[in-house]
Amino acid sequence: MADSPHYDIRDERFRSLIVGSAALEELYRGCRWAEGPVWFSDLDCLIWSDIPNQRMMRWTPDGGASVFRSPSNYVNGNTRDREGRLISCEHGGRRVTRTEHDGRITVLADIYEGKRLNSPNDAVVHSDGSIWFTDPTYGILSDYEGHKAEPEQPTRNVYRIDPLSGAIKAVVRDFIQPNGLAFSPDEARLYIADSGSAKHEVPSHIRVFDVAADGVLANDRYFCSIDNGNPDGFRFDVAGNLWCSAADGVHCFDTGGTLLGKILVPQTVSNLTFGGPKKNRLFITATQSLYSIYTATNGVQYP
Repeated sequence: MADSPHYDIRDERFRSLIVGSAALEELYRGCRWAEGPVWFSDLDCLIWSDIPNQRMMRWTPDGGASVFRSPSNYVNGNTRDREGRLISCEHGGRRVTRTEHDGRITVLADIYEGKRLNSPNDAVVHSDGSIWFTDPTYGILSDYEGHKAEPEQPTRNVYRIDPLSGAIKAVVRDFIQPNGLAFSPDEARLYIADSGSAKHEVPSHIRVFDVAADGVLANDRYFCSIDNGNPDGFRFDVAGNLWCSAADGVHCFDTGGTLLGKILVPQTVSNLTFGGPKKNRLFITATQSLYSIYTATNGVQYP
């Protein structure tokens, strides 16, 4: 395989994960800050957020891009639950919501210990139905991606919503600005990015925790660092490789945290997800645009 301008190969193993002839396709341009892509296999479409423009977008292979919801209440991260419903993190409402199959919106979390959340950022769903989300302050730092306000929570936490009771529990409290998060393919580990902010200096790293059956996290340890920009959203392929957003594109790490290579993207990448019928198409949100590129691996598909 000839080297492609789309790739920065750091380890020969990366060649088995990419398609050298695949083009980096710009599917849509016109966002102010694109985020939160989630693939709906049953509807053959991608939903993503355009936070400052107060809208959520939809892309389909046959129809291209269109507006899915506006106003969006400054939605950032999105995922799906085990019943195929859309889970969203709202900066504007400082809450986590669920869009029911009939379109109604249910609030899942907005208060913790009597105080408003900061600005929920990204979420994942465990196979037991629990919803895990990060709560940095990005959405209340200015009026650009939400409503400027002072934080009420004393720390920037990671939370778990119990699938039966709906109770909210802070599972990690010591992040500077927790951001993207994802479970390993076997759900034995939870990976969480710490991305700092304009007011904080923090190593651009991802930490990993063991996940107990009762949802308790243990054995906190360093996993990897981003060498260009900050880690934001990320996802896993079926072999356990972690594909992470960065300032210069998408960075791919093996299960031990070694950088295998990069997919180079001309705009700062915020998030990504695997989709398409075979889950081998990587959809990338990057500043103003939605991109995609086919890979030689398949993503762990969340429902």
